[in-house]
Amino acid sequence: MGRLIAVVLFIAVMVPSGLLARGWAQASDRRLVAGGSVELVPPSEAGAAVLARQARHGRRVRQLGFVLGLVLIGISVAMFAEASVFLWLPALVVGLLAGVLLAEATRPRPRWAAGSRRPRRGEQISPWLLWSMRVAVVGELVVAWTLWSAGSLDRGVAVVALVAPGAAWVLAEVALLRVVARPLAAEGADVPVDEALRTWTAHLVCAAASVLALVPLGASLLVAGVDLGDRVTDGVDLVPVALVAGGFSAITAGLAVAFFLVTWLRPVRHAAPALAG
Repeated sequence: MGRLIAVVLFIAVMVPSGLLARGWAQASDRRLVAGGSVELVPPSEAGAAVLARQARHGRRVRQLGFVLGLVLIGISVAMFAEASVFLWLPALVVGLLAGVLLAEATRPRPRWAAGSRRPRRGEQISPWLLWSMRVAVVGELVVAWTLWSAGSLDRGVAVVALVAPGAAWVLAEVALLRVVARPLAAEGADVPVDEALRTWTAHLVCAAASVLALVPLGASLLVAGVDLGDRVTDGVDLVPVALVAGGFSAITAGLAVAFFLVTWLRPVRHAAPALAG
């Protein structure tokens, strides 16, 4: 009976990762709509220049993120020697995601005339995806701090587990604030371009921050579950099962969000108008 309860609990805890993946899959429809609207009406010269400028900016800053990843690999080698071989991929991923966040948080202001209407948050991204990112970051910070206080995490690992998601959250919130603080473009032909750029930024920063929170959160929960599983208790202890299941769920969700993040890396482009001719 205890095993059946454990299996049911494991499946139940895995449900949120499936829901989050489904939410990001639905966000692809928003990407298609936003990208397709740019094709309906030719943008002004200023709008076309903004598209090219934003694409160049994003590409250059993400390249800096790759360099940052290489620097982090060097730091891990200096600190952990041979053991750092297991940290090379995480360090590179952290650098790449940091590049994504920095690129969106430092987007140059468009050079077109601004209108009077300010966009609403729900016009760019689903509140479900936004708040799942925030909950994941807070959960990772709480779990990492708790494990560090209990002595289950080394100081260096704990600092990384706290600083990386925290810094990603700050950059994501800065980018999201810029998305809604600036009025929409005044000229009708540039409004679809403006809205598409905001949609791209909102999803990119939410996805990058979610990955930097979910994967460490999953690893932390697995560590906590294994530590509790080593205890000798009377009866069936479901807490380790819940922690292990939560760890697998968080890691699965993080990998799923990473997959959808890649689909948003392609910049907003403008080709021949769909209604031309």
